[in-house]
Amino acid sequence: MVKNENIQIRDPFIFPNKKEQKYYLFGSTDKNIWGPGTGFDVYIGEDLENWNGPYPVFRPDEDFYSNKNFWAPEVHEYKGRYYMFATFLRKDNERRGTAILVSDSLLGPFQPHSNGPVTPKEWFSLDGTLFIDDEGLPWMVFCHEWVQVEDGQVCAIRLTEDLKEAIGEPIILFSASEAPWTTPLKRPKDTSDHNYVTDGTYMFRESNGELLMLWASFKNNQYAQGISRSVSRKITGPWVHDETPIYQNDGGHGMIFDTFEGKLLLTLHAPNKTPEERPLFIPVDEKNGSIKVLS
Repeated sequence: MVKNENIQIRDPFIFPNKKEQKYYLFGSTDKNIWGPGTGFDVYIGEDLENWNGPYPVFRPDEDFYSNKNFWAPEVHEYKGRYYMFATFLRKDNERRGTAILVSDSLLGPFQPHSNGPVTPKEWFSLDGTLFIDDEGLPWMVFCHEWVQVEDGQVCAIRLTEDLKEAIGEPIILFSASEAPWTTPLKRPKDTSDHNYVTDGTYMFRESNGELLMLWASFKNNQYAQGISRSVSRKITGPWVHDETPIYQNDGGHGMIFDTFEGKLLLTLHAPNKTPEERPLFIPVDEKNGSIKVLS
């Protein structure tokens, strides 16, 4: 058994397996995620504190289209199979993008499903997440990176129903600087004062039908978790933003899930510094279109 305090992980993602009454914890699990990619692992537990694992769920073949920056795996059940949305740095042009892998088991092995990343080939993109609209059609919501556009964007693109390809061009939903709480990322090597980050999108439908989006950025050079909501309750927006982040203690890239006891939890990683990242599980409450951290 291993406890949360001993798990180095970024971008934690929980898949609650109701049949087994067990939680599957996925995330960026390479010791140095900024370097060569080893693959993705999963931890399995019953109480969100003690875990078995890690178990390897993805290891690339020699001809895989990436060998670096294996980031942010999310696993979604869709039409009877498990699909992993994950970020990779392409070998052919050194651009990051989100690709889709598939498996018949939460334990993998996950195999390439899309033909490489489905985000635009010339874009630096990351952190794609699956969203199914009211018509049952699949979308991917992802981030167009600040390293390419300075003011990072959140975008959405339609996917084919088999999740193999993108349909059409991405729709820009909003830019990071539009949120009132974000501030520019300032590092010693940065030459711009306008670097606004978008990271880690995750879609959440509230009990009243409102569509919320979790995403991360920086506030006063600290990683933070924000929430935005769609005025139309559709993925295309328009989107409005909470005045303040829900979490601003150098943690982010979160998602929300229900426990088997019916409680709502936010999980994210903190601090935002390698190799100190650990998974946090924070009780939250949702009511009338708002998400609040419970003290």
